[in-house]
Amino acid sequence: MTASIAPPAAAVQAEQLDVTYRVRGRDRLVIRGLDLAIAPGESYGLVGESGCGKSTMALALVGALPSNGRVSGGRLEVAGHDLASARGEALRRLRTDVVAMVYQSPGRALNPTMRVGDQIAESFVVKSASWDEGRAQAHEMLRKVKIADPDLVMRRYPHELSGGMQQRVVIAMALAKRPELLILDEPTTGLDATVEAEVLDLIAELRAEMRTSVLFISHNLSVIARMCDRVGVLYAGRLAEEGPVDDVFRRPRHPYTASLVGCIPRAGMSKEDGRLVAIPGALPALGSVERGCVFAARCPAAEERCAAEEPPLTREDDRGFRCHYPERAGALSRPTEAPLAVADPAREAGERPPLLEVERVAKTFGDGARAVRVLQEISFTLAAGETLGIVGESGSGKSTLARVLLGLEAADEGATLRLDGRPLRPGVAARDDEQVRALQIVFQNPDSALNQRHTIRRILRRALRRLSALPPQRREQRIAELAEEVRLPAPQLDARPAGLSGGMKQRVAIARAFAGEPRVVVCDEPTSALDVSVQAAIVNLMVWLQREHGTAFVFISHDLAIVQYIADRIMVMYLGRVMEVGAAADVFSPPHHPYTEALLSAPRDAFAAEARARVRLHGDPPSVADPPSGCVFQTRCPRKVGAICETEAPPCQQLAGGRQIHCHIPAAELERLQREAPVEAPTPDPKET
Repeated sequence: MTASIAPPAAAVQAEQLDVTYRVRGRDRLVIRGLDLAIAPGESYGLVGESGCGKSTMALALVGALPSNGRVSGGRLEVAGHDLASARGEALRRLRTDVVAMVYQSPGRALNPTMRVGDQIAESFVVKSASWDEGRAQAHEMLRKVKIADPDLVMRRYPHELSGGMQQRVVIAMALAKRPELLILDEPTTGLDATVEAEVLDLIAELRAEMRTSVLFISHNLSVIARMCDRVGVLYAGRLAEEGPVDDVFRRPRHPYTASLVGCIPRAGMSKEDGRLVAIPGALPALGSVERGCVFAARCPAAEERCAAEEPPLTREDDRGFRCHYPERAGALSRPTEAPLAVADPAREAGERPPLLEVERVAKTFGDGARAVRVLQEISFTLAAGETLGIVGESGSGKSTLARVLLGLEAADEGATLRLDGRPLRPGVAARDDEQVRALQIVFQNPDSALNQRHTIRRILRRALRRLSALPPQRREQRIAELAEEVRLPAPQLDARPAGLSGGMKQRVAIARAFAGEPRVVVCDEPTSALDVSVQAAIVNLMVWLQREHGTAFVFISHDLAIVQYIADRIMVMYLGRVMEVGAAADVFSPPHHPYTEALLSAPRDAFAAEARARVRLHGDPPSVADPPSGCVFQTRCPRKVGAICETEAPPCQQLAGGRQIHCHIPAAELERLQREAPVEAPTPDPKET
């Protein structure tokens, strides 16, 4: 008789899992009755809004719950190891040999006082390698994660690396142990589109090589759709739905899943096509829902039964969902029909006079031998009620340009900025009150932009006092009006920023920017750190405010789908230069500048019927302190034509509709190449590796 071979243990097996936090003397269920299994070699995605329990699940899997957290019920195993009984040396071995985790912020995961090579070598030394062996293996691992010069990177400290390089180093450290389970907790949040695509390609290749199981946590549904075999949708600690990723996202059976999918602007969608789906309300407080469906209070398809009776987990083939009315979910994933923006015939005919004029703006930091020019002859115009989207990788000068527009940095001599035909002084201190009110900004991180010691009412009152001409007796009424405009509940006016969610904080930042009725609002990555549901609500709000007030936006983002949705025109920047500028619909259609082509090829809509061919750039961006000669993009350009790219700056090609492309290749030839001869064949589906 031949002995049977036992099947490999599941990478993750959770049965009726409860995780509890002790908060103010009371136990609060954060994860309730969770059933979840990840097979060996499988990639499983976990999605849901912030506070749904995704990161708590990840921490439970590595035995790293905070001191007030514990597994209070059910069973949790990783590769056959029971987490409930793992203590001391057993838990250390589990973390060393079985499970590895890549965190959202690679900078915080790396020791700033140690060189990169030593940190990676330690990952091998704890597995009994000698120090010399560890460094040799660290060098090989850096090569494996596609770092071109491992010797140089090993000698550097973390702060000397870009965000994408830091993330590759963290992935190298995680994979050094060849784990059976790799947990990725928002590994691409905040990365540029091209860097994100490279990191995801890397993860897919290494997963295929090592046959590692992956738990991929993200609020980016397109990333999950591209990278995972199956997906689980968490809401308030409950598994709302799970199944094969394509089935779940294309044919949702739970209203929450459908609403999340509807929050995402699809490729080609603009604000004229309709509002994004925004989920009303907010997550319930921990442990506050004791009966009924946890999503009932926010569900547009809910009935009285939903609030009184919790739906059971229904299984249909390889799908599972908790909903009394699954047939209603499909209609919720579509954008609403009513557009947020009204077509403007004058804008379409190009007849509106410019509100903001920017000519030959350059910016140099330092002087003499240490001078670094980070902006080079930037020119554009902006009409009232128009949105100019600005895209480009980190280091392209987008945020520096924003600071110059606001007067927080002074442009170099020779630059011209005009608002309504009047010159704008270089520094904000030299501008009159009217000009200061006219240009405001919404920052990426509202936590650093709002005074944490002041109430929201005091923050808005101070903004009105400094930015508006309203008399004191009118200001309180205006505060209430601002709160209503940005959909901020009145009771939260007396809260402090720490007591608000990320989306609510961003609403406060927007209200403050609109306190002085600005003519131009600069939005610097205002949605990059937000859940897709909150992002949709914020984008809808901004477009509504623009329609009501006629405000112009300069919208900076690395999320190309959001930029395409909200922008009327788009400017593409690289290393402080403008590569391309034109109407949004034109920029997203060939011919593109080769750099724009690479940006657009980064996956941004995993639900599209056809995948765009991936364009991979050569190497990393050069230093702005030492830009390449000729065309600054020539060292990375996949369509480089020869020596002319290395010796001569490219001409500005003027196309129809005011579009401009800075490239040596004629626009007609670019269009032919991009339609008929893609740089590379489409990237293989990571789920099929």
